[in-house]
Amino acid sequence: MKRWNAGLSNNVDVGANLFARASNCVRMNSHLHEPQFRVLGFLLFALILARPALADESSVTTDNATREAYTQPISSLPESDRPQFYKGRGLVRQVWVIPPSENREIAGLGPLYNRFYCIACHGGNGRGFAPASAQEPMRTMLVRLSIPGTDEHGGPKPHPAYGGQLNESGVPGVPGEGRAEVRYTERTIKLNGGEQLTLRKPDITFVDLAYGAFPPDMLTSPRIAPPIYGLGLLQAVPETDIVALVDAPKPKGIKGKANRVWDAEQQKTVLGRFGWKANQPNLRQQIAGAYVGDMGITSPLFPDENCTDAQDACKHSLSAGNPELTKAQLDASEFYHFALAAPRQRSVDDKQVKHGAVLFKQAQCGACHVTQLKTGEFAALPALSHQTIHPYTDLLLHDMGEALADHRPDYLATGREWRTPPLWGIGLAQKVEPRAGFLHDGRARSLLEAVLWHDGEAAQAAKAVKAMSAADRQSLIGFLESL
Repeated sequence: MKRWNAGLSNNVDVGANLFARASNCVRMNSHLHEPQFRVLGFLLFALILARPALADESSVTTDNATREAYTQPISSLPESDRPQFYKGRGLVRQVWVIPPSENREIAGLGPLYNRFYCIACHGGNGRGFAPASAQEPMRTMLVRLSIPGTDEHGGPKPHPAYGGQLNESGVPGVPGEGRAEVRYTERTIKLNGGEQLTLRKPDITFVDLAYGAFPPDMLTSPRIAPPIYGLGLLQAVPETDIVALVDAPKPKGIKGKANRVWDAEQQKTVLGRFGWKANQPNLRQQIAGAYVGDMGITSPLFPDENCTDAQDACKHSLSAGNPELTKAQLDASEFYHFALAAPRQRSVDDKQVKHGAVLFKQAQCGACHVTQLKTGEFAALPALSHQTIHPYTDLLLHDMGEALADHRPDYLATGREWRTPPLWGIGLAQKVEPRAGFLHDGRARSLLEAVLWHDGEAAQAAKAVKAMSAADRQSLIGFLESL
């Protein structure tokens, strides 16, 4: 084998030289001798083995621009892997029931929960939205809770009675923890050219609290459900590349830092890359955390029910098993998320879109929404390996100013810092879910509103957009809508 490898290596070196000569030979109607053809064959064989050189972004993106745009598997998904993909898709769409049930595979909801199936919040695998008023319940968003201090791993410290998340519903015999109501304060801003835009800022109040009033120092953070497509590609980006972006040259005033979070499976602190504050290390933990936090479904990663010590009825509620989500089900859910394609940019030759791309760069938006990343070797789904992708994120934390602050630290993320959300596919958000909102709490009802809320490190970008002519702003939004 060593001799074969050495021979392959030598032939590749020689073949590379012959490859260049071959073009000239063809043009000159010349001929290669038999040994030279053999060596050139070795080169071509080596190129087939060299996946990085042949990676094609179209194999991991989709040109589907319908309401099903976010549900497509990567086109390069092997046929042998498709049953696992469809099993995971079934779990994401599955309605979970309260135990006990004759069907063990669908039981496990509660004791406390917010919704009873994944796409109740991630409609069409897309993003959620904020309630229009206090009278509307939180259908696709939730509220994180904590008190000052950190837990044993450096993360947010849960409230002793309410835990780390407000669960509004409970199974029979278990009271829901309470309800969150959203009201808005509105202000109108004037843009260059006379255009006016109304921005709304949410204010959260809590009613029907089951375990007493919140303490004055309770830290709360409303979050809409984020989209779930293209996440496998983001996990496949090497950690070294993300960390390198911290020190990469940036315009004045823009920094960016990596979050370091607890990995429950590895039992150590690692890079955070998922969640609104990059507070999850990988998709497996993000998924298992959502199952137990949002639906009360235990898993091999989080085997304990989502009850605090103060919640006696919750602790004595029936369980569907230990754990309720099996390892095989968690594996399938994770694989489904790995294999979801990201939407490909549309209308790339449109003049307005091209002009908008130039304006995007000029406004320094690309300093955080980094246009291009590259994946590394990804054993969990080799088709994602060595791809050049365009997610428009650096996966880093940035100070977004006081206007967007939730004042709730999350590991290394301060109360003013948020992870740069990926922009790929964002132009289809309101086609998939007409009420889809933008920013972490869904306050922005349009892409322009979202841009103009930017502050802190992004203050200059928002100022530049505000000063643009109406035509230029439309071009910029046209570019974002093409993503």
